[in-house]
Amino acid sequence: MIQNVIIAGNGFAGLWAAIAAARAAHVAGKSDELAITVVSPVAELHIRPRLYEASLDNMAPELGPLFTAVGVRHVAGRIEKVDAQARQVAVMLNDGSHTTLPYDRFVLATGSQVVTPNVPGLAEYGFNVDQLQQAERLERHLQGLAARPQSEARDTVVVVGAGFTGLETATEMPERLRAILGQDAKVRVLMLEHAPVVGPELGAGPRPVIEEALREVGVEAITSAGVAAIGAGGVVTSDGRSFPAATVIWTAGMRANPLAEQLGGEVDRFGRVHADPYLRAPGADGVYVTGDVARAATDDEGNVAAMSCQHALSLGRVAGYNAVAELVGLPLHAYSQPKYVTCLDLGPWGALYTEGWDRQVKLTREEGKALKRAINTEWIYPPAPDRDAAFALARPDHVIVP
Repeated sequence: MIQNVIIAGNGFAGLWAAIAAARAAHVAGKSDELAITVVSPVAELHIRPRLYEASLDNMAPELGPLFTAVGVRHVAGRIEKVDAQARQVAVMLNDGSHTTLPYDRFVLATGSQVVTPNVPGLAEYGFNVDQLQQAERLERHLQGLAARPQSEARDTVVVVGAGFTGLETATEMPERLRAILGQDAKVRVLMLEHAPVVGPELGAGPRPVIEEALREVGVEAITSAGVAAIGAGGVVTSDGRSFPAATVIWTAGMRANPLAEQLGGEVDRFGRVHADPYLRAPGADGVYVTGDVARAATDDEGNVAAMSCQHALSLGRVAGYNAVAELVGLPLHAYSQPKYVTCLDLGPWGALYTEGWDRQVKLTREEGKALKRAINTEWIYPPAPDRDAAFALARPDHVIVP
């Protein structure tokens, strides 16, 4: 009898879960006894960590040939409901029809999305770089600014949130705007952060470096300021200040895909399922969680995986392997990722590379930028559609680190 492994999503975690699952079946000599299926709207890997960039070329590499090479089936659709008791998922296919797929093991890898609170005007006038379509929408808007009469609002961009994405987006923006509006344009880029400091989650160590970069590229950071309303002409802050701006980019906060809450287990403040060491969902037998829907311990020191590509790559490998290992009798592999690094792009200033959860600064400026380029253009991209080459990178203990 064929056993079914279904993987929801083919972002970084879902892609590597699929390859790792196929590899585990191959190692066990059971490839003919398992059907591994990925359910997602398109067989593309959207390179989400790069969507803050001006050029969106090659941000959606095709996965179909790779799936074929490793023996994974793709179903074009979106899972709407997980029935853990019946071990089946309800899928709305891309053509609008519905189907039900049974599973023996299910891997939830549907990622996360930017939080969009009920701020007046955000839905109508706000932009974000969370998904490829939204990044493309922002780029069309920015290109269209050149056709507008010069004004303070036209020449001003407000980035809401001074976290990782906000910093990368804001520091690209002065140069990006001048390329569109002309080098003599009176470009102004503001970054609003509700915390009293920029990069609050990045810690105190890197902060002087970040602040230096902001000053050098021309980004004004306004801290202890939330957003009360957004309009066609600008933003109003929570303390009553108004800033004219034709472009407001929202980067504040992430939350796990709501399918995670259907599994019945405990979730954290980001909506992530509390996973066991093997990435099983405690509230749903036969279900694994990975990537941004999993709250997983990275080590024995109390650190938890961030909602990041860095962690998703390893989480995916472990969840995909374990989902199949449990079916074919291979030993399970506990997730562990004790080394933590960050590489923050800071526009023309360069990039900031840190190591450890205390974020010790190791590389800055062009040295950091060279590493960031390698990460963004090589390390995170999918492998070639060659089974042996893909399997060589899909071991559950394979971790990519600088």
